[in-house]
Amino acid sequence: MTKEQKDNLFVLVKSLSKSEKRQFKLYVGRLGVNEDSKFLMLFNILDKLSVYDEAFILKKGIVKKQQLSNLKAHLYKQILISLRLNPSHKDIRLQIREQLDFATILYHKGLYKQSLKLLDKAKSLAILNEEKNVAYEVVELEKVIESQYITRSLSNRADELTIQAKELSLHNVLASKLSTLSLQLYGLYLKIGYIKNDEDYKQVTKYFNDRLPKYDIHELGFREKLWLYKSYLWYSFLTVDFLSCYKYSLKWVDLFYAKEEMIELNPVFFLSGNNYLLESLYFLRKYDKFKESLIKFEGVTKEKWFPKDDNLDGLAFLYIYNNKFNLHFIEGSFDEGLPLVDTVLDELKFYKNRIDEHHVMVFYYKMASMYFGAGENKKCIQFLDKIISNKSLQMREDLLCFSRILNLVAHYEAGLDYNLDVLIKSTYKFLIKMEDLYEVQKEFIKFLRGLGDIYPHEVKNEFKKLHKKLKEYENDPYQSRAFLYLDIISWLESKIQNRPIGLVIRNKFHELKVK
Repeated sequence: MTKEQKDNLFVLVKSLSKSEKRQFKLYVGRLGVNEDSKFLMLFNILDKLSVYDEAFILKKGIVKKQQLSNLKAHLYKQILISLRLNPSHKDIRLQIREQLDFATILYHKGLYKQSLKLLDKAKSLAILNEEKNVAYEVVELEKVIESQYITRSLSNRADELTIQAKELSLHNVLASKLSTLSLQLYGLYLKIGYIKNDEDYKQVTKYFNDRLPKYDIHELGFREKLWLYKSYLWYSFLTVDFLSCYKYSLKWVDLFYAKEEMIELNPVFFLSGNNYLLESLYFLRKYDKFKESLIKFEGVTKEKWFPKDDNLDGLAFLYIYNNKFNLHFIEGSFDEGLPLVDTVLDELKFYKNRIDEHHVMVFYYKMASMYFGAGENKKCIQFLDKIISNKSLQMREDLLCFSRILNLVAHYEAGLDYNLDVLIKSTYKFLIKMEDLYEVQKEFIKFLRGLGDIYPHEVKNEFKKLHKKLKEYENDPYQSRAFLYLDIISWLESKIQNRPIGLVIRNKFHELKVK
């Protein structure tokens, strides 16, 4: 994507639906400005452009280059005001904020009684919908007004507001501490990844316990519980405790199903909670629960009452299709999963401004894995090359690492051995630069380095040796994580048994279902 396309105003204009564009033009008409106003002319130009082209805009002569920045800023602001007025964007938070704004205006006009009446309604609505931060703001304004609007009930009213302010403050402080802990744990995950030994476990556990605030679960509201479960979830991911990941992601999702109105108010949290639940079930290979949860999740997102906007549509697509790939990986149904590739590629074009490049690369890895499982190794290599050749993006080391390992395996499988030695050396050099490699990766590196010296009739025996070594790590809590990115054991078994890898994984899946 070119830098010009990332112009904020241009991206905003292109994100507007037909109804939102119509709403904007009606809003401009209500302002009483002429139809040929400069910012409306700029809007129409941007709307027709396929890519942002500043030179083309300046050629239209509506504004000088020195004035363009101010005109763009004005147009940006007017579009946001128009969107705020659009009924489709009037969620509970905006309604509460609007009531608070109206009450503030009435207060400044000296209409205290009218202001207090609006504030009481806003406060009730905020508390009902677990919007305790804005509820606290309302109480603080009530306190200011009550101190100026003298009534006989002031004494009781002061006590009532003081108690409310204290209770809301305690809840908000606890929610803030828990949300901060959740964010810190996520940052720790991005920095160090999953723990690899007991020492890592001790450090992460101490980090978590030192920052976990004291709480009484029975006194927590929806939002405090949400942040609590999110914090425990990230701690569980860091410590590679997928059973606990499942436990807390399920608690997270069940919060919403127990109070379904919160799905409409906090749809992003609902979507991400379901994604973590599905990810946990995938890691645990709980097929029936995974499939059931995925069907239920997708069904809810298609309900008429489920909120719809650009951000939610993009997230729902991202989470649902990532997990549709995972469903085929569990089943070993690679051939059946190939149609997903074209579907997702088409959708990625539509969501190109709403899904970050890292998640696009994750999709490419899943596509490559699907083709690898289906035995289409050259197509697998094509998608891996998109990841490996991307030098501008800072991706997780694990994704970069296993992309290169899978790329090497796919070249071997495809019989593209004319430059295999060079590829082995470049892969080896990349892997040794990584810190704290899994033992699985270290063993695989040793195998790769010796691959060129192995005679053809000895290859199967070497596969067996590597398979025996890697099986030792299959149930190791710290090392087994590596197998989730690339099922090296199943690949080795496919080579030993002279059977397609898809068939090997399918047989394992059926054996698992029987158990």
